[in-house]
Amino acid sequence: MDASDRSPIDEASVRYQGWRIVVVCFLLATFGWGLGFYGQSVYVAELHRLHGWPTSLISAGTTFFYLFGAALVVFVSEAIKAFGPRNCLVAGTLAMAAAAVCIGQVREPWQLFLANAVLAIGWAGTSLGIITTTLGLWFERKRGMAISLALNGASFGGIIGVPLLVAAIGYFGFPGAMTAAAVVMVGLMVPVILLLVGRPPIDSGGTAVEAADAPSSTQIRARAFRDIGFLSVSSAFALVLFAQVGFIVHLIAFLDSVIGRERAALAMALLTAMAVVGRVLFSFVIDRLNQRLASSISFVSQALALIIIINTHNDVALIAACALFGFSVGNLITLPALIVQREFDPRSFGVLVSLVTAINQITYAFGPGVVGLLRDLSGSYTLPFYGCVAIELTAAVLIMIRGRSRHSGLVR
Repeated sequence: MDASDRSPIDEASVRYQGWRIVVVCFLLATFGWGLGFYGQSVYVAELHRLHGWPTSLISAGTTFFYLFGAALVVFVSEAIKAFGPRNCLVAGTLAMAAAAVCIGQVREPWQLFLANAVLAIGWAGTSLGIITTTLGLWFERKRGMAISLALNGASFGGIIGVPLLVAAIGYFGFPGAMTAAAVVMVGLMVPVILLLVGRPPIDSGGTAVEAADAPSSTQIRARAFRDIGFLSVSSAFALVLFAQVGFIVHLIAFLDSVIGRERAALAMALLTAMAVVGRVLFSFVIDRLNQRLASSISFVSQALALIIIINTHNDVALIAACALFGFSVGNLITLPALIVQREFDPRSFGVLVSLVTAINQITYAFGPGVVGLLRDLSGSYTLPFYGCVAIELTAAVLIMIRGRSRHSGLVR
């Protein structure tokens, strides 16, 4: 029986309590991505300026952050089942705030890795895995819209978080700014979570009979790696995010020599803004689309944008191509959860989403480094960016492979 048949809840109603959870997750994503994801670019620059450490050393700390965070994200679903969404969200908030303070106090290289370990714990408790799993406890029919709207906080964190952090560093200094960010996060998020997050109306375990027959998290993961449908989703999005993150991290460096720093910054801002536009527009129709086909088209559109970026030096064309690339950026972190929801047993949703998120994070952690290495070896960004094109097109084919066997126990 489909899980949606068990829920009489009117998720479309503006009075439905789930929309308050969307607001909570939007704010959580704003801080999570602002301090965890986009903040990394600020930390690399600031720690290099303060201590003169090699960029490669500081970047190694960033890679460690992603890899350790990926190992933790796998177990987000179990944590929510054991402690409840409210406690997990509060714990994630406190861990992220503690990490911000620690990063501001780093004086030795070993402290950097310790601070990034704490940051990874905060990232696991404030980012994609916990947000999608939490919203899955309040939404079924409108899950796509809920996740899309909540994850606009990720883009918002990049749009306002980094400029505010840079401004605060200029005013308070690096340690003071990181402490101030931590205080603001705790002061806002903890009361909001305690006030708005209550008992979820949807039991992810299903009915008592279904829960008794439900496979364990370990069994779900083992079966997932034998399921063609799951492997096509996880590998396709891992490849695309590898290319996407690698390209975005190096975009300013590439455009700087082509159209200048000011226009490069404009292109990056437009890319980020289009990610919001694309996610909002998709949120109204994503639950009714063929989500694998939508993913494939998104991958191809990014490949086309990259080809234009590589082969033109016209300012307008380059900025327009960045906007085209950005239109699908936000949806590529939303779509995996929606495909999992539609194609697999609802009792496996939290575990599978956490697993996909971890696989993606492990993979894209190496994207910026590989793109940078290929750029240094070839002398330009042409080779690595064409490599990203090939990866995107490969993923566009891969995502259309859907397993038809039901013996795995994962398929609805």
